[in-house]
Amino acid sequence: MIRTPFFDIHNRYNAKIVSFAGFEMPIEYTGIKDEHLTVRNAVGVFDVSHMGEIWVKGPHALEFLQTVTSNDVSALVEGQAQYACFPNGQGGIVDDLLVYYFEPNSYLLVVNASNIQKDYDWLVSQNTFGVELENASPKLSQLAVQGPKALQVLQKLTEVDLSSIGYYRFKVGRLAGIDGVIISATGYTGAGGFELYFENEFAEPIWEAIFEAGQSEGIKPIGLGARDTLRLEMGYCLYGNDIDDTTSPISAGLGWITKFMPSKNLIDKELLLKHKNEGVTQSLKGFVMIDRGIPRHGYEIVDAQSNVIGFVTSGTQSPVLDQGIGMGYIDVKHSALDTEIYILIRSKLVKAKVVKMPFIKG
Repeated sequence: MIRTPFFDIHNRYNAKIVSFAGFEMPIEYTGIKDEHLTVRNAVGVFDVSHMGEIWVKGPHALEFLQTVTSNDVSALVEGQAQYACFPNGQGGIVDDLLVYYFEPNSYLLVVNASNIQKDYDWLVSQNTFGVELENASPKLSQLAVQGPKALQVLQKLTEVDLSSIGYYRFKVGRLAGIDGVIISATGYTGAGGFELYFENEFAEPIWEAIFEAGQSEGIKPIGLGARDTLRLEMGYCLYGNDIDDTTSPISAGLGWITKFMPSKNLIDKELLLKHKNEGVTQSLKGFVMIDRGIPRHGYEIVDAQSNVIGFVTSGTQSPVLDQGIGMGYIDVKHSALDTEIYILIRSKLVKAKVVKMPFIKG
């Protein structure tokens, strides 16, 4: 098991530690609901150092990324990030990721912890462009400072004008006395805030500086449990649950990050274009529970006659709505908004309704 540079700090906060993607990570500190609402209403800090970072450099870096990633990397300007996925050559998804454009011929890919080696091996296997690939994951730490008070907390620690960093934009600057920190206006919560990248040796001083600066705003450490409930309220996909090697980005509602312009030689281009033009049999939809019940990953979705029409990929009790919410793949003919469906929970049909995501306003 791998430990992030913050492991001893988590123990000092009495975190409940679990195994996740090969790492020992905090699942919760004071309780998932408390931590969830802290992020929605104030500010919380996640250790996300388990995420992977892969540099792509060289004169053909853009051409390479236009082939292996689904979105239009050529649309990026320096200092901008982009959400994308890696098509796997069989209509499925290797992983979803963020692409950071630093300067011509230099990009940073941020990938899921469970897929770091898989993604790196995939990129190497597709590298007929002579680009330089570096898995920088072991050297870098990452903190997500999320919530409506994140900006005012972090602004105390840097001369970089954080309010000038637009959504999905980033700057590199000095923070908490440390040079070269990547300050990115991204996150996985829908609550606003920043993600910070820096070398491992600066992990503890940066953590301590953030918590000292955030004391008056009620800052708290937040575990992976609340990270999951927060992302689910926003309808954000989780790799391994909502998307995987068998799911088409078109079925997953990720057509908006799948670009088919003539200049883009995308892996799976023809197959995914067929999915888009001819339609798919199931699509990923959000639903809310009408009857009381909490949907869970793997539960069957059925119609009123108990015919199976899909399956739940993610589900929880929303701390904000105080209602069961979930996502799942549903047969297209049963997936229109406001369609009544049923979740099979312990052999009982529990009524739900298809709704538009996100479940709450970010």
